[in-house]
Amino acid sequence: MASITEFQARVDEGGDPPSELDPCLRALWLGRSGDWEGSHDIINDISTPLGSWIHAWLHRVEGDLSNANYWYRLAAQPPMECDLEEEWRELVGAALSSDP
Repeated sequence: MASITEFQARVDEGGDPPSELDPCLRALWLGRSGDWEGSHDIINDISTPLGSWIHAWLHRVEGDLSNANYWYRLAAQPPMECDLEEEWRELVGAALSSDP
């Protein structure tokens, strides 16, 4: 995927994420699509700062802010104050820029 907008459009079309998609992008796809558990299962196995940041976002989605703050610390990110949509777009941008 070339851009945040393109990725968001593909996710919003519905359907499953492409099998070759990077795990962080796959987790973000599932999280936006309402599959919190599927997204969380993927991100549980990713111990990178980006993985921790996505994990924090997921716990914000869930409403568990104390758990989210734990993951923000692991990601070396300040707790986000923007809305969930804006943070998701930031995460997609970070994942796209780190995708080989």
